[in-house]
Amino acid sequence: MSVLFITGTSTEVGKTVVTAAVAAAAVAAGRSVAVCKPAQTGVGPGEPGDLAEIERLSGVGGGLELARYPDPLAPDTAARRCGRPELTLAETASAIAEFDGDGLTLVEGAGGLLVRLGDFTLLELAQQLGAPVLVVAMAGLGTLNHSELTTRALSSAGVACAGLVIGSWPAAPDLASECNRIDLPRHTGVGVVGAVPEGAGSWSRDRFTAAAPAWFDPDWSARLLWPNSDRPRLNCPK
Repeated sequence: MSVLFITGTSTEVGKTVVTAAVAAAAVAAGRSVAVCKPAQTGVGPGEPGDLAEIERLSGVGGGLELARYPDPLAPDTAARRCGRPELTLAETASAIAEFDGDGLTLVEGAGGLLVRLGDFTLLELAQQLGAPVLVVAMAGLGTLNHSELTTRALSSAGVACAGLVIGSWPAAPDLASECNRIDLPRHTGVGVVGAVPEGAGSWSRDRFTAAAPAWFDPDWSARLLWPNSDRPRLNCPK
């Protein structure tokens, strides 16, 4: 099994759609894929959450959700507010490790890298499992600062960064977006390995799955989806 964590530089940057796109690209390449969302917030029992959206877009179902809380807050806060136990690092790492033994397991976080999913952050979970983290970033103003903060935190923790993906690339990008796409690798030391068109989350499954593989750098996709070794050669900030 290989695990790839997907985080964002903040909330609402397109993590779920990017997760669906990576899943669709992996399936198109012939890879077995499983998706895990450790903690889902802001939805009630029986309501569709992020895993349902990933399945709708990519066709990859049967995902693993470990905890669900009704308030749209950070998972640890949402757990305390509704009187439910928080997830623990040990139980979450064990559940992911046992979830799918053969293919690629995508693990979507909540909010940004240091949001607490329970008594731990996604960064600590990635450390525990020794897995790389793909960072979803905005296109516009503010993304250079947010992206560098995130990639520096990964580097300081010794966690590999699998690249940056722009979660919503505008149909008519402004000057800031165009410059940011060039400047992001220079500021972070990490390559922009993909960009998802804005509005792609509203597409039909057929349209989405047909287009998704082309949103990622082909060399990056090949190393991630069919690495020659157990771990792709990843580009980390210095």
